[in-house]
Amino acid sequence: MAKAKAAAPTSSGGGKAAKKKKWSKGKVKDKAQHAVALDKPTFDRIMKEVPTFRFISQSILIERLRVNGSLARRAIRHLEKEGLIKRIVHHSGQLIYTRITTGSD
Repeated sequence: MAKAKAAAPTSSGGGKAAKKKKWSKGKVKDKAQHAVALDKPTFDRIMKEVPTFRFISQSILIERLRVNGSLARRAIRHLEKEGLIKRIVHHSGQLIYTRITTGSD
């Protein structure tokens, strides 16, 4: 009787222990191939399109223009110096800008 009781839990518990949990591998994001040097077409596109964006930040430029972070920061500084965009929020981690609007908008 003692052997039967000892054998019963191991047989039912052994089945669960034998099947290990399969953890999902998760989704792997592809490494982005962003431009690290500014060429003439990209510069022209920055000068033409970015001042029309309602919301401008480093991450927006990275996503839309496919440039790396340092180029996005340089482009934002250049546009601010030219007076094409204005700063809304100044934070150490994220700078947020918007387009210059006229009085009629």
